[in-house]
Order: sequence, then structure tokens, then C-alpha cells
Amino acid sequence: MRINFWGVRGSIPTPLTPQQVQAKISAAVSRMTPNDAADAESKQRFLSSLPEWLYGTVGGNTACVEVRSKDDARFILDLGTGVRAMCKATKPPADLHYNVLLSHFHWDHLQGFPFFDQTYFPNATFDIYSTFPAAERLLAAQSQLPYFPQNACWENLKARFTFHLVKEGQPFEVDGLKIVMHKMRHPGNSYSMSFEEDGKRFIYATDVELEQSDFDTSIPRNSFFRDADAMVIDSQYTAEEAMQKVNWGHSSFCNTVDFANAYGIKHLYMFHHEPMYDDKKVHSILQSARWYAEYEARSPLKVDIAVEGQGFNL
Repeated sequence: MRINFWGVRGSIPTPLTPQQVQAKISAAVSRMTPNDAADAESKQRFLSSLPEWLYGTVGGNTACVEVRSKDDARFILDLGTGVRAMCKATKPPADLHYNVLLSHFHWDHLQGFPFFDQTYFPNATFDIYSTFPAAERLLAAQSQLPYFPQNACWENLKARFTFHLVKEGQPFEVDGLKIVMHKMRHPGNSYSMSFEEDGKRFIYATDVELEQSDFDTSIPRNSFFRDADAMVIDSQYTAEEAMQKVNWGHSSFCNTVDFANAYGIKHLYMFHHEPMYDDKKVHSILQSARWYAEYEARSPLKVDIAVEGQGFNL
């Protein structure tokens, strides 16, 4: 199983501003010495020595994560603006078929749909899996006049789509992957997803405000999280911000570290980054999360951030 990140921001797309680009260039130049510019090899060595927040970017697209099975079946988790980046950077599957799973229908998880290139391929097909009975109506609503051109409206696309209503907690199998949906606390509801193949399990848990009952390992439904090999989870806030934004539907990074430790998660990827945070801030939160995980030291938890264009294998 391969997991790729195409959109990792929360709430709204967040492109780098000209001021942020200039600040990165200025910070990089200020670190440079004459020896670093001596030749091409020296320049490359200097660039590779720069911190990640300075040399790259976590990205500015909203939620979209791709899962590929060992047989290259494609699963797209949410349709934020990252789905457009995925289309531009990857070749379509040979059978032009995609499985799409939707955590919920807030705007930042749908707004990439009209720019999902493959939906305009006449021979492409899509299976949509959702726990929401109104999924087709909700998805169609944003692809209608006057919001988008007539040739891209739902009436001209809908024949390529098949909708499947799935039940929370009831496992189902698609193209060799065992999948389970799990309801979480979020305004309007949001569902986490578990994917299992060859004994490896991945959890996608976007848009969740962790509450006390989620940490109760004695509750049977919470076994959904136990011993997952990797989990991508909403870690949008610092602890202080989370206290100020109760009921906004998002979690703090320290809460997600505690949560991962409680269930024996092996690898935690922080996701749904706050749109007000620049790259330096996001990476400072990563460092804080790693320090906190090390301080807790209850398990060999590995902590990373989700970065657009990157991914990992299970």
C-alpha cells in the first residue's frame, strides 16, 4: 500500500505569498558563504543543508490523500484542491477507474472536484463511498450553474459515477483493501477511514476534535484505532488555540500525540495544517510534537507532518 499526500491544508487553500517567498530567499542568502557558491557541487551541498521549512514548503492545497493498492488500484480520500495537483503529477490508472471516499462535505474537502481532470474523460469511471445518504446530491450541488460552466456541470458527468452508501463500523472490501468508516466529533459529522492490506493498516482521520471518550481504550468502538501502522490525523492547533476554539472540530498536536500513544500507533502524520501558519510555524509545531512524544516516551512513536508531493509505503 502506498499513501501519497496531494493536499494537506485545512479550511482554505494557502498559496505562498510573495512576501513569504522573498523571506525564504533572504533567509537562505544570509546563511550562504563564498565557499557555498564556489561551484555547482558546493551550491547543491548548501541547498541540501537548509532546513526543510526554508528549502521547501508543506504545500497550500486543501485535503486530498491518495492510496494505491499493491495492484495499483486508486483510492482518493477527499476532493480538496489537492486532487488537481494529483491529476497534474500522476498518470491515470490503466483502467481509468478511481475509488473516492469522502470523510464529509465541508467546502475544503470538495472544492477540487470541478478540477479533477479525469472526470472529463469519457471512459473514466468512479465509485464513490460515503456514509452520507445524500452524497450524490451534495457532490452535485457544487457542479451546477452558475458556479461552473455548462459543459462541466453534473448533468454531463454523472453517468460516470456510482454511489455506495456504507455503514459506520461495518467492514467492506474494495479492490483488495479492507475498509472501515468511523464517526468522529466534527460539526456536521466527519468519518475516519481504516485501510488494510497484507496485514498493514493505515488510518485517515481528518477533521476531528478529539474528546475524552476517544481516549477510553475500553470502549469497543475505539478499537478501530488500535495498533495501526500509520495514521494521518487532524492536528491543526496548538494546545492554547484548541482551548480557544472548542467545538470548531479540530485537534491540537499534543492531543494527537497522546491519542496515538494510547492506541499504539506506530507512525503519526500531522495533517490539516492551519492556513494562518507559514512553513516555519508548521515545522516548529512538528519539532514540538517530537519533543513531546519523546518526553512521553511511552512507545516508539514516530512523528512527521504531511507534506504535499510526499508519501510513504506500508
